[in-house]
Amino acid sequence: MKDYIEERAIGIANYIIENNATVRQTAKAFGVSKSTVHKDVTDRLMQINPALAKQARSVLDVNKSERHIRGGLATREKYLHLHQS
Repeated sequence: MKDYIEERAIGIANYIIENNATVRQTAKAFGVSKSTVHKDVTDRLMQINPALAKQARSVLDVNKSERHIRGGLATREKYLHLHQS
């Protein structure tokens, strides 16, 4: 694996853990796609640093379990703003 890919995977994992970030937030911060973030954390990082991969994965799992709530809140906000205008 190329050095820059390994560095990116470690950077992505650290960003997710430190900021409790979602895949979308991380992808935007690093200028890569959501699938790249996912592949870096699940596949590549397991080969480089399994402990870090597990930490990042646990944060992503929590975010995934809460995403339906965030989506509902975003929809609620959208419609509250529409009715106020």
